[in-house]
Amino acid sequence: MSDTIRKSPSRKECEKAIRRILITEILENGKNCHFRMATDFIDYFESLYPSSDSLTKQVQRAVKAMNMPKDEDGFFIIDRTPDQVAQDKQLHLLLEESHAKLDSLDGCETLFLSMDENYTSFFIYQMTHSDSLKDKFVTLQKTCNGIIIYTREKKRLEQVLQRLLLTP
Repeated sequence: MSDTIRKSPSRKECEKAIRRILITEILENGKNCHFRMATDFIDYFESLYPSSDSLTKQVQRAVKAMNMPKDEDGFFIIDRTPDQVAQDKQLHLLLEESHAKLDSLDGCETLFLSMDENYTSFFIYQMTHSDSLKDKFVTLQKTCNGIIIYTREKKRLEQVLQRLLLTP
């Protein structure tokens, strides 16, 4: 029997293999912690194909054609485009500068304050600046005929609003 020498894979085949390698890496480790450049994939390809300059060049071409962004540590990111990474960085900066945090509305109850639509924006402004009300709600949503109020203190808020409705 003669040994058959397998030729180097095509660039497309290399891209598919690299994509599989990186997806497996993410599934196993949660993120890519091993692959920063084309040469990091060579061992895998050399286990399947004879080592050669053409194999190395083909892997390099595949990595370049995939145009994968890198994370802050220099590792390839497989699941986002360079534009998505740039957008995510911009969103991160905005969230950081605005001191944003996630706040679940699961524990909230709702109240609806029915009022003339012409007054809702001004009333929301007044509520957010009122010492009596500003700590009694999580958020306010203007609607076409009033305000939806999300609160964790429904009874206290109802009492304050009732008092305000009756106060001359």
